[in-house]
Amino acid sequence: MTSLDKAAELKLRTKSFAIRIVNLFRALPRSPDAQTLGKQVLRSGTSVAANYRAVCRARSKAEFIAKMGIVLEEADETVFWLELLGETGIVRAQRTRDLLKEANELVAIFGASLRTSKQSGSE
Repeated sequence: MTSLDKAAELKLRTKSFAIRIVNLFRALPRSPDAQTLGKQVLRSGTSVAANYRAVCRARSKAEFIAKMGIVLEEADETVFWLELLGETGIVRAQRTRDLLKEANELVAIFGASLRTSKQSGSE
């Protein structure tokens, strides 16, 4: 698989993740705490996809690294909000399990990509 194929696959994967986050938000209770946490996960979870698209358009290695750092931060923040939704009992842990798995996988992928990019620049 070429790097362009991988990028296209990750674009689809992050967009699918964002759609699943939107669907989770729509299913949340209307209580103030659920909506507050829900808006946080909605922002960070959809931001992963939007910012990854920006990574794919980076014009330089430095820009790629900077934008990938943002994607990694947003993915990690999404993990936090998903954990909080489950651990506070706002949603059943089962409801966020698959999303958490995907978010953690995305964190690992983007973290590895960022490390590789930084290392290849120091050689």
